[in-house]
Amino acid sequence: MLKIPYEEIVLKINEKTKMTTAEVEERIDKKLKQLSGLISKEGAAHIVANELGVKIFEPLSGKLQIKNILTGMRDVETVGKVLQVYETREFMRNDSMSKVASMLIGDETGTIRVVLWGSQADNAANLGQGFVVKILGGYVRDNSGRKEIHLNDKSQLILNPKGETINEIAVEAKRGSRKEIKELQENDNDIELLGTIVQAFDIKYYEICPRCGKRAKPTASLFECAEHGSVIPSYAYVLNAVLDDGTETIRCVFFRNQLERLLNLNQEQLLKFKSEPADFEAVKNNLLGTIVKLNGRANKNSMFNRLEFVVSGVDTNPNPEEELKRLQG
Repeated sequence: MLKIPYEEIVLKINEKTKMTTAEVEERIDKKLKQLSGLISKEGAAHIVANELGVKIFEPLSGKLQIKNILTGMRDVETVGKVLQVYETREFMRNDSMSKVASMLIGDETGTIRVVLWGSQADNAANLGQGFVVKILGGYVRDNSGRKEIHLNDKSQLILNPKGETINEIAVEAKRGSRKEIKELQENDNDIELLGTIVQAFDIKYYEICPRCGKRAKPTASLFECAEHGSVIPSYAYVLNAVLDDGTETIRCVFFRNQLERLLNLNQEQLLKFKSEPADFEAVKNNLLGTIVKLNGRANKNSMFNRLEFVVSGVDTNPNPEEELKRLQG
């Protein structure tokens, strides 16, 4: 089922009819009252658009600009410029290992995250910022209110296709999303921070299903996975550290792959600290003072009523020349 946000419906009506936002919303409110709450606000907006002769859904065939991509679409074709490539993660699926990777792309109309499953994830190793990519056969899902294009083994990802160029990236894409810590707000996504680690805590370990990697809950005898039943668990890990960028500090959360990248240690090495926690003290002390560039999202920790940064990408060697140019720019 195709979904288009209420705000986008109002915007389309604005563009086609030259009515003000207030005038459009007044019509929508009247329609809601007329139907006595038997329809959603989005549904009322669709009816108003139809009454005014405004087509909300664009033709679904051919290459789409990012702004016209909607949740629920299948067989999507689009072209974008790579703005960020995130780390590849491995997991168990149907008793075999699989992979998932993701990237952020943009065009003249907006940005969107692209999720690469299975063999498509191997493409991540060949991607870099500034690459132009063409997507064929993607499908669009909603992730916490954010649209994502997903690619499977039947999809195609073409790197730097001939004849395809992206000129000016939309303003929202250029923001990218570097921010200072003092500017962070709850639910900020695809944000980049640059700062120094000034405090690190001990690693916390938790039980996961060895087949799917999801959290395993303790039972009377063993542990149980919601999908695979009783299991002998494997262990995953998470570390919290405090980042300081000169404007403020924030607690950053490093799960699994991001922790491995931060410490430049593999799974076997990290699991050793579970039985020998004292050995981690030296590693933790060496981490202090490290300058890192992090990608991720800002979440509100309701238990402690504070903002935290959940890390999805780690660069432990930021390019000094690039950072100097950014400051000068």
